[in-house]
Amino acid sequence: MEHLVNTHEIVLTSPLDMHIHFREGAMLRVVAPLSAEAFAGGVIMPNLTPPVDGLDRLLQYRTEIDEAIAGAIFAPYMTLFFRAYDEVELRAARPHIIGVKLYPAGVTTNSEAGVQRIRDAEPTLAIMEELGIPLLVHGETSGFVLDREREFLSIYARLAQRFPRLTIVMEHITTRDAVALLDEYPNLYATITLHHLQLTLDDVAGGLLQPHLFCKPIAKRPEDRDALLRAALAPHPRVMFGSDSAPHPVSAKEAAGCAAGVFTAPVALPLLAEMFEQHDALDRLQTFVSDNARRIYGVTPPEKKVLLWREPWQVPARYGDVTPYYAGRTVAWQLAQRQSRAGP
Repeated sequence: MEHLVNTHEIVLTSPLDMHIHFREGAMLRVVAPLSAEAFAGGVIMPNLTPPVDGLDRLLQYRTEIDEAIAGAIFAPYMTLFFRAYDEVELRAARPHIIGVKLYPAGVTTNSEAGVQRIRDAEPTLAIMEELGIPLLVHGETSGFVLDREREFLSIYARLAQRFPRLTIVMEHITTRDAVALLDEYPNLYATITLHHLQLTLDDVAGGLLQPHLFCKPIAKRPEDRDALLRAALAPHPRVMFGSDSAPHPVSAKEAAGCAAGVFTAPVALPLLAEMFEQHDALDRLQTFVSDNARRIYGVTPPEKKVLLWREPWQVPARYGDVTPYYAGRTVAWQLAQRQSRAGP
């Protein structure tokens, strides 16, 4: 895609966030406009309470999102929460969804209704393969926390072989082993988050616990972060940006039983620009945040030019009742004509 890059500004054409959590109600109204300001579209996760696991629920949620973004140029690419669907249900839903999101039961926020045994999902996966509906996966087992993604890789491999025409997206990968797996199966793809490009477990728990950096999958080792960074900067043709921006109120983050999720929506593009500039790769940012996703999913997002300029700004302490990633810190790049939505 045509885009402008120089040392002071970059114009991105229709950037996309291929993994976002918007929540509902008041939270939706706070966070959705921030993504709609920066991106031309995004893949909306369905793990609400109750989950988005039927067409009526999905269409209602889509309407709520459209109302929250108030006419902004932004396409919500909707997903269904994985359950046992029949062909009639999936054919009816297909025009309205970009994919179906599979959560193993209990692995993350609001995933209690997820899949207990992967083999039980195969009849639905066969229908999805036939209909050309992508499978999006939170790929973790219930094992030791640092090994959960690595243990799930054999499941990805089996699914990729069993359903060779099914597009399988490994969401928010965190390990060098997951990056390596991309080269073994042509129907495997992946999203990579901003925070996993920057953080290791030391940042989360090496000193005092940092609740606003705690997420699932948890940040891993330096060698894992470095492998993700190499894949993003290249960028690898089968990776795309997905923020996994996951807001929680302060009361749920700064608490015993800290909720998992990092809220990166307000800073995603500025920090990516800063990171790509540091690695002399600003000319590749367009591919990572848009072009690969368009090709992988076959989508044509709304036409939208997003200008970032190199001018420092301080990230607000709060947006509504949510603490953002990099709160109170200075970022070198910012969205042009940024409209502050910070709360008191």
